[in-house]
Amino acid sequence: MKTVKQIWENWSQDHTIVRVLRNSGYLLFSNVFSVVQSVLTGRLLGIMGFGVIGTITTFASTLNRLFSFRMNELVVKYYGEAMEKQQPQRAAAIVKASLIAESVTAILSFVFCVLFAPYAARTLADDPTLAPQFILYGTIILANIFMETTTGVLQVNGKFRIQAVITFISNLFTALIIVWAYFNQGGLLEIVIAYMAGKFVLGIGTAIIGFKELRATLGKGWQHTSFSYLPPIKELAKFAFSTNISSTIIMLVRDNEILWVAYFLTPLEAGYVKAALAIINFVQMPITPFISTTYPEINRAITQRAWGKVKDLLRKVTTISGVWTIGASIVLAIFGKWLLSIYGVDFIPAYQVMMIFLVGLGFANIFFWNRPLLLSLDMPLTPFRASLYSGIAKMALTVLLVPTLGLNVEAALLSAFFVISIGIIVIKGWKEIEKREKLDAGESIA
Repeated sequence: MKTVKQIWENWSQDHTIVRVLRNSGYLLFSNVFSVVQSVLTGRLLGIMGFGVIGTITTFASTLNRLFSFRMNELVVKYYGEAMEKQQPQRAAAIVKASLIAESVTAILSFVFCVLFAPYAARTLADDPTLAPQFILYGTIILANIFMETTTGVLQVNGKFRIQAVITFISNLFTALIIVWAYFNQGGLLEIVIAYMAGKFVLGIGTAIIGFKELRATLGKGWQHTSFSYLPPIKELAKFAFSTNISSTIIMLVRDNEILWVAYFLTPLEAGYVKAALAIINFVQMPITPFISTTYPEINRAITQRAWGKVKDLLRKVTTISGVWTIGASIVLAIFGKWLLSIYGVDFIPAYQVMMIFLVGLGFANIFFWNRPLLLSLDMPLTPFRASLYSGIAKMALTVLLVPTLGLNVEAALLSAFFVISIGIIVIKGWKEIEKREKLDAGESIA
């Protein structure tokens, strides 16, 4: 049995895990002000207002992701492979195509945001006069018009420190405006502007740095590269379509709890959901950066067909996420009501739904690498199918049960969705690694 010292020496000499931890640390530090934003917003607006601001921000994000093809994942996969194989012209063509596709879908998303804002204000926020705020915040879609593609480029090129700096500045921007609004007794409009300003800084800043990185990596005229260097269009379309559908399912089933609760119940219950998720974010925050930093490393190792390295990386990051998630969840169970009381006494009823959410979100937190692994293995339809079938069941039960049985049932359905869908993806991904490892071993012997 290995001693703690031996384990430490092994991990510290593993350049991949050291790189992942270092880059994740950059991204984690960049979110330090998000806690301040959340608490001050809750104390300023109260539980009802907290639910409304959550509805406004989630509505715009939902429309953006509905039309998005998650170009960051496509870029990490195909641009990353091209750079690993030293094919700069193919890499340039992939980025060029990604930028065009992303800009078209962003414009389409904003048009739909403007068209459906009155309906959203009336049915989700229970206040038709809030339509202008829905449209105002929706302008972040245009500010983030190249966000996904340039984020993917920065991830592949290992520029996590500069990403962290941009995120830090954007969060600082938002926090300063919220602090100003808090001490000047501002309201919903000021909070909308604060969150919008941060997203503008993040989107525009990432695009500027991303284009600078492309010029440094691919040369001055990379944007003039012919599309003839692209991988087969059918392959790219299949990958983009599957990631879009998977993203849509995940968005509708997992990331849209505030909108579903606002629709079937009231802004008050939506406020409880946003408060519960805000506290759970303390558990997720240290692990979330691992998704961005681990994906390029998984993709790189699979491109090299280094199966032992892939399994070792997954074991180590799962150990880290598991130890943290379980420990933090215990702390949250003990001190959760006190943490909610920091927002205000009217937030404390969110404790029960928070603990139910934590079961599924904690499971997802531990196995955060499930989807990136399948994408790197060229199996994008596997997570799509797992999410689709689990999502259909969850949606049907939501419509049937939540309007009468309430918020706790919705939380239980979400947790069940996470455990079932992610469990399937993890098992299939691990079996595929072992299958390919055996095939490669057999070929080398032959």
